[in-house]
Amino acid sequence: MDFDNLFSIEGKIALVTGGSRGIGEMIAAGFLAHGSKVYISSRKADVCDATAARLAEQFGGECISLPADLSNLEGIDGLVAQISEREGQLDILVNNAGVSWGAPLEEFPEIGWDKVMDTNVKGVFFLTQRLLPLLEAGATGDDPSRVINIGSIDGIKSPAFETYSYGPSKAAVHALTRQLGGQLAPRNIIVNAIAPGPFPTWMLSTGVGTGGDVEGTDWDALGQTNPRGRVGTPQDIAGLAIFLSSRAGAFTVGDVITCDGGIVVS
Repeated sequence: MDFDNLFSIEGKIALVTGGSRGIGEMIAAGFLAHGSKVYISSRKADVCDATAARLAEQFGGECISLPADLSNLEGIDGLVAQISEREGQLDILVNNAGVSWGAPLEEFPEIGWDKVMDTNVKGVFFLTQRLLPLLEAGATGDDPSRVINIGSIDGIKSPAFETYSYGPSKAAVHALTRQLGGQLAPRNIIVNAIAPGPFPTWMLSTGVGTGGDVEGTDWDALGQTNPRGRVGTPQDIAGLAIFLSSRAGAFTVGDVITCDGGIVVS
């Protein structure tokens, strides 16, 4: 029995969507710190470029910015073309790009439904579909490629906020993960999902009323409402993503793993 390099992702090629901030940036940083070459994508090119440069400098690896709007097929196909020009294979795909929309029930608009579903569900499916040739190119039975979909505990339990399309979109991501997991495992592509709870992100800061001010949010106070007594850290979410991407996670298929400090179970 050989347990060397059980959690290694060194030399892997990864694409993290929504990688310019928040959970995507945390996962990208963890991958870089463990020797992967990382592409990040987000809608705002200047922010994506700046994050890639900062992460590359901080961790001394290759972090490449590929801006794209993944809410529509034009943006998805553009991203696939960009990475296909640069790489002959893709070892890890993290479908993290996502949006939310909050409004009172009686006022919730159609655009708040369509935008969330287009990005969070349609984008995940069609980007994965379009990237199958790259995901299969280097995958073997001993070393399959990985797809990690970022869902949410709001797709498991009732959301705390009036984000009526967000929870259903993440529940759809969880269901899609199980279906793709069953379809793609024989093709040496392992699909799983992570359902995060509270992390110090721009999206959560808008929900708790600080309007996107990540630095100005009292995360310690918010963390006191969690069974673990804190919000999540980059190590928490990156550690789980690294596990799922490594040899250690090669027999876990189609699962939705919470990373929430115990909110769902309690």
